[in-house]
Amino acid sequence: MSNHQMIRKAGEFTLHDLRHIYEKPTELALDRAAQSRIEDARKTVTDLIERGETAYGINTGFGLMANTRIKAADVKRLQENLVLSHATGTGEPLKDGVVRLVLALKATSLAQGHSGVRPQLIDALLTLLSHEVYPVIPAKGSVGASGDLAPLAHMSAALLGHGDVRHAGKVMTAKDGLKIAGLEPMTLEAKEGLALLNGTQVSTALTLSGLFEIENVFGSAMLAGAMSVDAMKGSDVPFDARIHAVRRQQGQIDTAATYRALLEGSEIRHSHDDCEKVQDPYSLRCQPQVMGAALGVMRQAAETLLIEANAVTDNPLIFPEEGDILSGGNFHAEPVAMAADMLAIAVSEIASISERRTSLLVDPKMSGLPAFLVQDGGLNSGFMIAQVTTAALVSENKTYAHPASVDSIPTSAGQEDHVSMATFAGRRLHDMAENAGAVVAIELLAAAQGVDFHRPLRSSQPLEEVHTHVRERVDFYEQDRYFAPDIEAVRRLVAAGTLNRFVDSLLPSTYLGSIQF
Repeated sequence: MSNHQMIRKAGEFTLHDLRHIYEKPTELALDRAAQSRIEDARKTVTDLIERGETAYGINTGFGLMANTRIKAADVKRLQENLVLSHATGTGEPLKDGVVRLVLALKATSLAQGHSGVRPQLIDALLTLLSHEVYPVIPAKGSVGASGDLAPLAHMSAALLGHGDVRHAGKVMTAKDGLKIAGLEPMTLEAKEGLALLNGTQVSTALTLSGLFEIENVFGSAMLAGAMSVDAMKGSDVPFDARIHAVRRQQGQIDTAATYRALLEGSEIRHSHDDCEKVQDPYSLRCQPQVMGAALGVMRQAAETLLIEANAVTDNPLIFPEEGDILSGGNFHAEPVAMAADMLAIAVSEIASISERRTSLLVDPKMSGLPAFLVQDGGLNSGFMIAQVTTAALVSENKTYAHPASVDSIPTSAGQEDHVSMATFAGRRLHDMAENAGAVVAIELLAAAQGVDFHRPLRSSQPLEEVHTHVRERVDFYEQDRYFAPDIEAVRRLVAAGTLNRFVDSLLPSTYLGSIQF
């Protein structure tokens, strides 16, 4: 079991908590302050059945068959049938960090006492999480309403002893995984299958993990951009606080302050104090405007996702104080889909402006550096095709950035006639972040190469530390060599978030890290 323990009240995760769960195995316990509400909600369900009344999903069919009454003797079988028939996912399985988030989010939703499940069902989810027994959940097959039905069915099937799980990197049967966790296959009671399957937890987990990966790209892109300014002997005047104060955009103000701090004390900067150049290209000069806009969008999306992570999104919902069981539509993941689309646009632009700076660096007319950042050009091609790679990846991300939330396709014989596509919206962020991370990695390599051409002059202290991180992994590009391992080494540096500490206060999981909504 994991050594890290986290105790939280249901529905009170912070972004910092969620990032931790995504990145590391976590033993999670939920405060039992809502225990009585959980039990009262469960009693509301059982009382309804005993009275012979009808409520959607408790003793009726689903979707188009919602008006079909189920006999009392078949209520348990109805829940198992629901889980098994809905486990129709396809594609590669979700990675462990995403599954950890799914388990945690589903548990915190059920534990708020509006879902009508037994406490032991919540405990079983937390036990899987704490023992690092992760249901194998295929990534594809959800349209983001009514909830993430197929992927959550695969999560739920594992509790019943069906399907596969992953433990310590090894795939095994769900029954074997349950033994590792000290659990027996469960028999679901009335309402429990529907409570497990309804909800936005997979879409939210995918989009949250996309946010965290994009934060890593953003942090490295800030550093790469600052280093490119120094490598091309750009001006720091565009980062003057007065310029950004009069526009009043907080993300722009915050990023401009970071660029000033990153460049302060650079010998390279002061070596051209008397330069006659009036203005730099936009990809240097307008970094606060572009990166600040991306940061603002990231923060806004993060707020939406934090709210959703703590929300109750299954259906129907139980309100035990009044004894009401209400059928609504909290499973519709439109807020998540729109947040994911915002993040897709942001990461696309982060990579786009990074590629433009790499293009400047390899162009001797623009940078004043050797063509393609290598001596003996002609014999050596240097960064020529590395820049082409950035162009290819940026173009690919432009296609991915098309909003998923504007698409919809009716399902369930027209009963579920408008859907969010949030699951794909969140899932594609991982590919986009990987592409953008490679683009920023190439800029870091190019900017470090440019700084080296200015030796013995040194950059600022923080940028020299970043330069050291790059050079610890990749040597100066003196002549042509097999280039791909260099790019991959720095891409991994970006993806790991190692460089985030230089800009940590900007990132939503730090900036909003302890806030609850």
